[in-house]
Amino acid sequence: MKVDKELINLRLDIVDKNLNEIKKIVAEGKENYMKNYRTQLAAKHALLQIMEACIDIGNHIIASLGLRRPEEYKDVFEILEENEIIPKPLSKRLQNMARFRNLLVHQYTRIDERIVFKILKEDVKDIKEFIRCILKIITKNSKLKAK
Repeated sequence: MKVDKELINLRLDIVDKNLNEIKKIVAEGKENYMKNYRTQLAAKHALLQIMEACIDIGNHIIASLGLRRPEEYKDVFEILEENEIIPKPLSKRLQNMARFRNLLVHQYTRIDERIVFKILKEDVKDIKEFIRCILKIITKNSKLKAK
């Protein structure tokens, strides 16, 4: 199976648009975030779309290389780590991101908005690192020639 460059690029566009929105939310400050429910919703939705896009990209790379199938979302990043596509420290952080995604989706009543803002401010750099790793592996690996 070959990498579908269009599929990857579509998801990268989604990540980029949402990272830009998150950047604006962070620039408005924590106080604004904490008192503005609409901003909180927008931030959580942006995070969710970013996470889904990264998981989709990871799943696509895994399928393209014929690697073992993930059973849970966090497994996507573990498999990429096992195959030296992403480094272990990044994998661990992205596995935590996948767990947070599950919290956002399934246990949304337990979300602490202070933690969400901290993630917006500090942890989105992991997404940028993930994208750099994916782009690097696509350009270097002959098995992953794009369509």
